[in-house]
Amino acid sequence: MIDAKPVSQSVVTMTELVHPSHTNALNSAFGGVIVSWIDVCAAICAMRHAQRHVVTASIDALNFINPVYVGWVVNLHASVNYVARTSMEIGVRADAENPIMGETFHVASAYLTFVALTSDKRPVVIPKVIPETDIEKRRYAAAEKRREVRLAMRGKS
Repeated sequence: MIDAKPVSQSVVTMTELVHPSHTNALNSAFGGVIVSWIDVCAAICAMRHAQRHVVTASIDALNFINPVYVGWVVNLHASVNYVARTSMEIGVRADAENPIMGETFHVASAYLTFVALTSDKRPVVIPKVIPETDIEKRRYAAAEKRREVRLAMRGKS
């Protein structure tokens, strides 16, 4: 197994088009659809990093900032922020693009925790992550603090 990998090796960019079936009664994208896209994007990133199957362990607070409408494009970007022993935090940013007007809006950001699994579905040790850029280093330090808070909330500090 590789001891550590740079953040850049597992980055995911995913694009979705908002269809009428994705909308709610207000004709904007249903929040659950966007959450699903965020989870899929993060899961792909986590699998790339761990080179294993993964499961979502948690999603931190998710706030919707702007609505997204039919015909708009949602661009999602995921990267590994931090790796513990068998779990990792993935950060995802979702932006909406109105392709007719050429405008882009921040829709939501989320931090998701994934656990890598063996073939018999038990947690397994995964490679550490190597933050290389200043932004990656800042995200790593912030993720480490968020992990401490998560563990304290669960009584595991």
